[in-house]
Amino acid sequence: MCRWLAYAGAPIFLDELIFKAKHSLVDQSKDSKLGELPMNGDGFGVGWYGGRDRPGVFHDTQPAWNDRNLHEIASQIEAPVFLAHIRATTGTAVQQTNCHPFRHGNWLFMHNGVIRDFDVIRRELVLAVDPDLFTCIEGTTDTEVLFYLALTFGLTEDPHGAVAKMAGLVEAVGREAGIKDPLMMTLGISDGERLYAVRYSSEADSRTLFYSKDMLALKQLHPSIDRFSDDARVIVSEPLSGVDDWVPIDEGTWIVVDGGHVETRAFAPAAP
Repeated sequence: MCRWLAYAGAPIFLDELIFKAKHSLVDQSKDSKLGELPMNGDGFGVGWYGGRDRPGVFHDTQPAWNDRNLHEIASQIEAPVFLAHIRATTGTAVQQTNCHPFRHGNWLFMHNGVIRDFDVIRRELVLAVDPDLFTCIEGTTDTEVLFYLALTFGLTEDPHGAVAKMAGLVEAVGREAGIKDPLMMTLGISDGERLYAVRYSSEADSRTLFYSKDMLALKQLHPSIDRFSDDARVIVSEPLSGVDDWVPIDEGTWIVVDGGHVETRAFAPAAP
């Protein structure tokens, strides 16, 4: 499985969390404490919102700890909202088009989890994608299919409802094909203004997900980090510091971070 983080607040340099935090994302790529595997070396990606109409993205297939270009751009790019992801493939190829986060318009989308037996139900799921969006799919991952299904079901107008319908379709198609627990997901999503996240799995046993308690907790990440705003929040697969600084997100939960306010609500699949 994978590890990821999403940040929103005053602009900070990407390396503050990707490299400099106590248990940074790059540390997790080599020594994950809560992941299924300790190493996540099948590529990485970052997506950030700057002064353009859509976010920038940078992907590579090297392990995050071994990429000089990631060091360079992370130390130079400053952003108020960004997503970062390190990948451990569940079976699809290690290639740039399979690296998260995925982008469409001003939306970014990343995933830790799996559609089980994806090769068995992939065709039916892909055929459910809106034909106008179908040609935008570039890679072969289950995550990218989840993203375009969510867009098909109205992600840009109703994120919670669209993701619920996406999950409902995957479960329905999977169970019809005889797959007992088709879906496991912790998702990180952004439109550049808000962060959205969800923790859900068919067997009610998803990978971990947390959000930072407050700005003071973030200041404990590294002694040199002192530029977090009062409304800064981070969502992570695995804490970047001591677990007491982080709030665990319960199974079956949808979360929205908007202007420092954290809203949680129940999440369950819905019939599309």
